[in-house]
Formats: sequence, C-alpha cells, structure tokens
Amino acid sequence: MIIQPLRKLQEKLGKFFVPLVLLVFFLLMTGLLISSVQQRTVDYKEGQVAEESIRANKTIENTSATEQKRKLAAEAVVPEYTYQEDAAQKQHNLVEHLFRLIDKVKQESDAENQKRQANKKDNEEVANVSLDEQIAMLKKEFENIDSDDLSFYQRINNTFFETAFALSQEQLTQVKDESLSLIDEQMANQIRQSNLAEIRKAAEDKIQFRGLSDAQAQAVRTMVNQGIVVNTYLNERRTEELQQAARDAVQPVMIYQGEVIVREGSQIDANAIEKLNLLGMTSQNTSLFPLFAMIFSIILQILVLLYFVKTFEDQTQRQNYLTFYAISMILSVLVMKFFQIFQTELMPYVPLFYPAAFVPLVLSLFLTRRLGILAALFQVVATIFIFYHSIGTNVLTVILVSYLFSSLMGTIMLHKRIVDQGVKSVVWVVIFPFLMNLILVIFQGMNFSNGQTWVTLACSLAGSILSLLLTIGLHQYIELLITDDSVIILNELSNPNHPLLKQLLEEAPGTYHHSMMVANLSANAVAEIGGYSLLTRVACYYHDIGKLKHANFFVENLPAGAENPHNFLLPEDSKQIIFGHVIDGAQLLEEKHMPQMVIDICRQHHGTTLMKFFYVKAKERNSEVTEEEFRYPGPIPQSKEAAVVSIADSCEAAVRAMDSPTNEKIKEFVSNLITGRILDGQLDDSGLTLKEIRIIEKSLINGLCSTFHSRIKYPKMKSEAEKMKEEQERRED
Repeated sequence: MIIQPLRKLQEKLGKFFVPLVLLVFFLLMTGLLISSVQQRTVDYKEGQVAEESIRANKTIENTSATEQKRKLAAEAVVPEYTYQEDAAQKQHNLVEHLFRLIDKVKQESDAENQKRQANKKDNEEVANVSLDEQIAMLKKEFENIDSDDLSFYQRINNTFFETAFALSQEQLTQVKDESLSLIDEQMANQIRQSNLAEIRKAAEDKIQFRGLSDAQAQAVRTMVNQGIVVNTYLNERRTEELQQAARDAVQPVMIYQGEVIVREGSQIDANAIEKLNLLGMTSQNTSLFPLFAMIFSIILQILVLLYFVKTFEDQTQRQNYLTFYAISMILSVLVMKFFQIFQTELMPYVPLFYPAAFVPLVLSLFLTRRLGILAALFQVVATIFIFYHSIGTNVLTVILVSYLFSSLMGTIMLHKRIVDQGVKSVVWVVIFPFLMNLILVIFQGMNFSNGQTWVTLACSLAGSILSLLLTIGLHQYIELLITDDSVIILNELSNPNHPLLKQLLEEAPGTYHHSMMVANLSANAVAEIGGYSLLTRVACYYHDIGKLKHANFFVENLPAGAENPHNFLLPEDSKQIIFGHVIDGAQLLEEKHMPQMVIDICRQHHGTTLMKFFYVKAKERNSEVTEEEFRYPGPIPQSKEAAVVSIADSCEAAVRAMDSPTNEKIKEFVSNLITGRILDGQLDDSGLTLKEIRIIEKSLINGLCSTFHSRIKYPKMKSEAEKMKEEQERRED
C-alpha cells in the first residue's frame, strides 16, 4: 500500500515534497520524449542509399514540377481555328473575273485586228495585236480592280496569260470550268496552312483525268495553285486564352510535411535531390525548436496541474493528487513509447492498440473527473512528440483523434466501480471509440477490401477493450496503491480471524455481537442510499473497539446476574470511562494503521450527543452540572456512512434493552431518535438529504423488527410435523 509510505515521505520532506515530485516528473517526461524529437545533422547526396525513410520537414510547393506540369497542360491545348466560309466564294469570283477580263481583252484584240485590216492600204501588211500587247491590255484592266484583290492577279505569272491568249475560246472556257470546279471542290473543306500543299497536290492529281491538253492542264494547274488558299486561320488570341486557362487550372505540385521523399534502402536520385534542395534538407543542421516545444509543453502541464490542485484546501490531498497524476502520466507515455517502437510503414496504425482511455478513466474513478480530462488532453500533446516523425501524415491525424476521443469517453464514466456500471462501461469505453475509428477510416478513404484497413480497425477495437479490461482487472490493486480503504484491505479487516476482532470476541463478546448487529443494519441502510456499504460494515466491526480497555464497564459484556459496576461510581467517573471508549478506540485504530474512514467513524459514531443517564444522575447530585459536560467529544458525523452508523448504533442498543419489543415500539423509537438527532444538529455535516434519511429510517426499522420481533405461535405446526414424519416412514417401508 503506497499511501502509508507516501504519508511518511510527505511528512519527512514537508514543503519540499511537491517540488521534488514535479522535478522528477519533468525529468522523466523529458527523458521519455526527447528521443522522439531529437534530430541529427544530415548531408544527402545523389546516389546515396537512404539508411532510413526521408520525410519532408515542411509543406512547400515544388515550383519546377508545377511549371513543368503547366507547360504540358498548355501544350495539350488544341489550337483554336476560325473558318472563313466566304473564302471559297471569294476565290471563285476572283478566278471567274480573271477569265472575264481575258475574254474582254481577246474581244478587244479581235476588234482591233478587224479595225486594222479595214484601215490598211493596198498591198500593205498590217500586224495583228501581239501577245505582249494583249497581256499589257489585260494588266491595264487590273488597274480598276480593288486593291484587296489585286494581289491575287499579280501573283499569276505571264506564262499563264500567254497560254490563255493562245487558247481558243472553247479551250479557254474548258480551262475556266475545270479550274472553278476543282477550286470549289477543295475550298469546300477547311484548309489550314499545314495542309494547304497537300490539298493543292490532291487537286493537281485530278487534272490528268479531265482530258485536257498539256497547255490547258498547265493553265488549270496555275489556277488551282492560285485559287486554292487557306480558309481556316489560327485564332491566336483564343488559343492563348485556352492555354492560359489550362495553365491556371493546374494545381501546384506540393511536397507535404511528412511525405516520404526517399524510402529506406532506396537510392537517392536526381528527382529526390531536387526535392531535398527545395526543402533545404540536403545539408540540414539540427533544429532545437521541437525540443523547446516539448519542454514547454511539459512545463505547461505542470502549471495547469498546480493551478488545478490549488483548489483543494487539504494539503495531503493536493500532494496525493499530484503524485498519482505524475505516476499515471509517466506510465502512460512509457506504454505509448512501447507501441511506437512497433510502428512501421507497413503497419502504421499499430499505436491504436494503446489503451488511451485507461489513465483518464482511472483518474476519473479514483480522483476527480477534471484530472482525468487533463490527462486526456496532455496524453494527446505527448502523442504529437512521440510520433513526431509522422507529422503531416494522415497516420498522426487518426492517432490523435482516436486517443483524444477514447480518453474523453473514459472521463464520462460515473464515479464508481467500473464493474458496477455494466453495459454502460462497454458502450462508453469500447463501442463509441470504435465507431469513431470507423468514421476516421471512412474519412481517409481506406479500402475495406484491403487487409490494412481491417488491421487498423482491429487495433483500435483491441485498444478500447484493453482499456476496459485493465481498469476492471487492476481496480482493486490500484485502490490498494492509492487508498487505505481498498476492497482487498476491507476484506482482510472483515475477516473474523483478524487479531482485533478475535480479541474483541474473547474479551468483550457482548460488544462483538453488538458490532455485528450494527454492521448488518448500517451496511444495508448505506447500500440503499448508494453509499460505501463494505466500508461501513468494516467500520462498524471496529467502531466500539475502544471498549476493550474497560470491557466490563459496558452492560452488554456483563455476565448474567452481575451487578453494573457503574452503580459504585460517581456519574463523572462513569462519564470518563464511557467517553474513553471513543478516544481509546480511535487511538488504537490509528496505531494499527486502519483506514482513515474507519478511524473517523469510530471517532464520530456518537457525535456530540448527550449521555442522558449519567447527566441526570449528576444533575440530581449537583444542580450546576451542564449538558456540555456530559456530551461526547465528537465531532459530529462528517459523512453519510458515519451518520448511519451513529443512528444504527443507538437504535440497536436501545431496542436490545427493550422489554418485549414490538414492531410499533421499534418504529416509534427509531423515528423519535432520528428526529431528535436532526433537532440536536447531529446530522448537519453528514450530507444526508431528507429523502435519504427516510430511506435509512425505513431500512433500520425493517432490520430491527426482523431481529427483535415477537415470535408468533403456529398451532398447526406440530400436527403438520407429525404428518410429515408419518409420510417419511411410509416411503421408507
């Protein structure tokens, strides 16, 4: 039992006890966490084999990868083209207009030739309009053409014009028709600069099948090359807008904190070096910031803890709370570190097996719920440093949320033994945390056909079950460590073979029997109001242990026919002997290191009630005697259990002394006694409510009536017994 050595240590160290506990807590917590946040100097080079997985130390944009991705996105954009539907008609009109001009020039040439022939003199030779003149006349016509279309005609070489003027009208018409046909056919398609030559070549290939002469074919070829032009143009502005939109749509390539850059055993390539350079990790010095953060978090925990325990007035309670919290958190972190050792990249969720709810649950059950909440919060803070190398990954998020939720669920449990809460404990500690872990798995998008998902769920379920089983299995042993009234100790004290009880039975048998009766009455009543029944029973066994000193001066221990020794004493002397059994009993229990609650009930079971019998006798002798002189030293009951024992003790003794107690007499006496105790202020500090007092009264009346009631005679019992005996004899025959 740690509580006794702890008290001795507290007394020995005095005001230095708390600083010592906090210093040890700080040093142990720092020692456990420092290895997780400790960093070392690294110098990564290309071609080097990674001794361990290298993770990104921060979240940053990979600018080169982002730019490359944007460039590819822009190149993947299909260029936007604009199709000019009127281009075909325009080319058709230009070609057709050209042939009209040629026809016009030919007609004018013919007219000029006729005119020259008409005006010639006899035997005079007149030259016809030459080919050069015809070409000159044609180009003269070009001067009237719109400047936008003039370039079309200027690109036609003189060879075509010479051929056109050399052809007959019929042949020229055929050239025109074939040219327009081929141009219209090809211009109906979308022609870009990239496929212009291909389309012209296709049109030229068809000329040979048109039945034209070489001169005609050459003329048509010239028209096809001039007439077929680009009618679909690149929309540079629109294309640029689309490319820019494609660039903007590309999300930045990020390197996230915790992301694996190079896996353990893999070679560091140029791509990895580029990322490490970007992260500033190729030549990285040790950073002290994680270490400082860890130390400050421990200091913060100490400050919060000190501020919390400051609310307790009892210094011993403050010291006990600080000590138990420190021990619990150190053990918690130690177990957490143990599970962190088995965490690998293939099994990242093994830490979910950690019983996160155990420490907060234990602190809530044995100390106070607020201390359990503090433990739940600072457990999560410790988790951040223990799993420091997982920062930035989804694994850490799952672990943190799982630990926090499980821990807080543990603090919601009622402040009583976990086994007494039945199904509720399973719901709070196991089912709800498991459902939260299931939600986290769904949120992470894990595949339920993947074995790792089921391992994750199994670890989380096992961790919750382990928290519950540890709390149930270790409950009585934890009680043994931190309290002096654990179940194990109380069971040992309730053993009839305990030396004090054996001594009480041998030296004061009446008191022993009285104590057993009061124990039954008190334990039943306390159980009905939800108090500590076992502790009450044990306290009753020892509440009158002080009567061992003067056993024969208490009426229940007198042999039959013996005269009461108080008849030979003054009332003041009798008072001292009776008062002494309370003081001597408490002193004896302290010497035997009994639970404090047992000692308190021994000291408080008479409160400051008046010893009426001896007060009246003293008053008869001396009228100046006051009630205060004949009141027990107290204090009055300070707990519900002590109040119940006080009432049950007086009731049992009084009813035992009654002549022919009946149910009505017992009921009236108990009711009057309780009313008198209330009026006398004996229950003021007990914390009992009126409802609980009525429950106690009813329980005591039932218990006393069942023990001291008058027996009822049943006339038929003898005849029925004889009848049963006869039936038994017949069966044997």
